[in-house]
Amino acid sequence: MASGTRDRDPSGRPRQARPRDATGRPLPYGDPRGVAPVPEEALPPSEALVLAQTLLDSGRAFAAHEVLEAAWKAAPDTERDLWQGLAQICVGITHAQRGNVAGAARLMDRGAGRLRRYAADPPYGIDVSGVLAWHARHATDPAAAEPPRLTVIMP
Repeated sequence: MASGTRDRDPSGRPRQARPRDATGRPLPYGDPRGVAPVPEEALPPSEALVLAQTLLDSGRAFAAHEVLEAAWKAAPDTERDLWQGLAQICVGITHAQRGNVAGAARLMDRGAGRLRRYAADPPYGIDVSGVLAWHARHATDPAAAEPPRLTVIMP
């Protein structure tokens, strides 16, 4: 693949053909240090949450962001801010893992802002209040904290 171009499927959609490290940084093609890619298609909400939590717990916030971004893009309009907010929290953690503390704080603040309207009646068992409390405690150094719990009840 030529430098500067993206991997695309026959319909022109971007695809994850290039290996990435645990923080989502691209590695050279064929690099054996790459982590397993996540599904590019949206998963049902409960499966997306379980996979995103598993990825967060294993230090792969960027991959959790990808799972939640797919859910956000497939969600009904009434839930888009919810999923986008969760994805932004995860990509904020990713920026902190990469050493970009200022960018992390901005992304996490945006994510928290999107989540607030769901705190009173969150769908799918998502612990919006818990994620917001986690954000309030760890927004300045999210990479040093245990990741947030996305749901009240995890299988």
